[in-house]
Amino acid sequence: MTNQPAIDPGLLRETIGRSRRWVIKVGSSLTTEEGLGLNLPAIETWAEQMIELQDAGRDIVVVTSGSVAEGAVRLGWSTRPHALNQLQAAAAIGQLGLIRAWDQGYEKFGRRAAQVLLTHEDLSDRQRYLNSKTTLITLLELGVIPVVNENDTVATEEISLGDNDMLAGLVSNLIDADLLVVLTDQDGIMTADPRHHPDASLIGDALVDAPELSSIVSGGGAWGRGGMRTKLQAAKLAARSATPTIIASGSRANVLRDIAAGRAVGTLLYSTREKINARKQWLAGSMRSRGTLKLDAGACRALRSEGKSLLAVGVTEVQGQFSRGELVTLCDPDGRQLGRGLTNYSSDECLKIAGEPSDRIEDVLDLMREPELIHRDNLVVDTQ
Repeated sequence: MTNQPAIDPGLLRETIGRSRRWVIKVGSSLTTEEGLGLNLPAIETWAEQMIELQDAGRDIVVVTSGSVAEGAVRLGWSTRPHALNQLQAAAAIGQLGLIRAWDQGYEKFGRRAAQVLLTHEDLSDRQRYLNSKTTLITLLELGVIPVVNENDTVATEEISLGDNDMLAGLVSNLIDADLLVVLTDQDGIMTADPRHHPDASLIGDALVDAPELSSIVSGGGAWGRGGMRTKLQAAKLAARSATPTIIASGSRANVLRDIAAGRAVGTLLYSTREKINARKQWLAGSMRSRGTLKLDAGACRALRSEGKSLLAVGVTEVQGQFSRGELVTLCDPDGRQLGRGLTNYSSDECLKIAGEPSDRIEDVLDLMREPELIHRDNLVVDTQ
């Protein structure tokens, strides 16, 4: 990949292989053999390797997919359902088998698993977010391996934090992980889609925000939802807490042992950007946007290059309905997302003060809450 800094990927792999706190995501194509039923031998193999990592002093959190696929198998369905009520029903049925498989895999080696089901609301509400973090950290301190899944049974927006890849990225932020491992049915990110380009080769390492990556990754399969696109998005989320990501084949023998040994396994994605604070990690990944503010070029430059707050004078367009304190998306003049932040003014107020200098806000609204429309402490700017 182009424009990479002077970082030795081999040395980085050795360092992160020895790191303490890992989040390991295992996709539904692996746990359920592409919808054929739970792959119990494979789950047991991963569990054994995870316990070895734990014995070596590492904290392990698993993010697992497969409840919908397993539920569909139990119901005799040959394809993934699309109706929300059927997805929820399949998840409710399949989750029992999925967590039992992981629990039995760990129990065989004398360890305990804990089921942790999360929803977007758990990660959007600041108090519930902190409670979730406390629970996970406590389980790790007790020597238990948390097995995390989205609570698909009660999810209301197309079963979705988006995808369990995204959930893995958010959990990495939540527990301040040292490494995110995404196990999939491919060797890693390839130079082209191997389903259509047999000569595609593996990308061994890259900056997570390298523009070439976004044009390469593709969508998901029949039972999974994300494909490489959401795995890259998850890696970008993890990078906000300075967490590198390795995307690798879960079918590779000893894959977790090899990663721990620092071997060149899969695709290593990393960032040279500084870690953002915990509150901004929460803002960046764990809340639904209620509206959009389109900014002029000067405001974009002030936010991206100068780290300033957003002033009303830089707003050119207001979209959606939102209240004071809610999350809004910020876009550049071409409509590309620039960042997200908590607004000091409602959508109706923003419509009135858009394009106005701060000293005009009180005249326009008959009140002045803050001179900034969004303060920089409540704003996170996306990586370019």
